[in-house]
Amino acid sequence: MAPKIAIVYYSMYGHIKQLAEAEKAGIEKAGGSADLFQVPETLPEDVLAKMHAPPKPTDVPTLDDPSVLEGYDAFLLGIPTRYGNFPAQWKA
Repeated sequence: MAPKIAIVYYSMYGHIKQLAEAEKAGIEKAGGSADLFQVPETLPEDVLAKMHAPPKPTDVPTLDDPSVLEGYDAFLLGIPTRYGNFPAQWKA
């Protein structure tokens, strides 16, 4: 049976999303299955606009309930860093 993998990521500008999509493609090419999930955004829209952040993709669900991960065999985490630290969205 092929493994079912959850890929959970946060991406303000889309770079980590690109990595997550490449991971998903590789998993599926190898015969596994993978689902993408976004970490919920915690910054207000006006702050995101001042940071020139593009809109979040609507085709990737937000991981609002971590218990969803119990249905997966494994998970991969896409975590950007700023000055060597996790973003606040992962800490929330």
